[in-house]
Amino acid sequence: MLKSKRIKTAIKYLMPFILIPAFTIAGSLLISEKRHLFVSLGVTLLSLLLFYSGVERKNIGTRRMVGVAVMSAFCVFGRLLPYFKPVTAITTISALYLGSEAGFLVGSLSAFLSNFYFGQGPWTAFQMLALGLIGFIAGMLSETLKKNRPLLLAYGVVSGVAYSFIMDIWTVLWYAGGFDAGLYLAALTSAVPYTVSYAFSNFIFLYLLAGPLGRKLERVRIKYGL
Repeated sequence: MLKSKRIKTAIKYLMPFILIPAFTIAGSLLISEKRHLFVSLGVTLLSLLLFYSGVERKNIGTRRMVGVAVMSAFCVFGRLLPYFKPVTAITTISALYLGSEAGFLVGSLSAFLSNFYFGQGPWTAFQMLALGLIGFIAGMLSETLKKNRPLLLAYGVVSGVAYSFIMDIWTVLWYAGGFDAGLYLAALTSAVPYTVSYAFSNFIFLYLLAGPLGRKLERVRIKYGL
């Protein structure tokens, strides 16, 4: 029992911070753009494995998966909105009340599923990784973020910047076929308007949604023992 718990704990932290990023970067470099969907599917499967590593009882896992599906659907719908999008905010809120593994899965699934409308490409896996990490880290900090609203809003701003930084890694890998620090700095500089819009939209949607959506998720969490 203790050994099984240690394995799950190892999976919980190795998967989002080492295995999935390594798989995403290696896939972007080694697999042709025509087969990019295999990389995105691989990230999806790893995200599911991460989710189930945090499931202690089958019935709770099933209930939590329903919550993940609902929140992912909200994220997909949110990406249809023009200009400012609530995807990162909803992913963050999901993680606060459903757990870090669920937060990663909501983020990665929302990018993967919504891109069937917006267009799948080699960038999809990086979007999945970026949103997944934002959700996972929010879950790790959930007790602090739920009690401190200013800190939660600050997390939204930082996560908007982090999303842009991760996506610009893909920009450099795609353009240069490898990582180049000078090119990365240039990509970050040119993306400043987008980075600001990500940070601002996260701030606004967390300000508007964290209270009402959080209260509903808290009631569901308590009612179903999540």
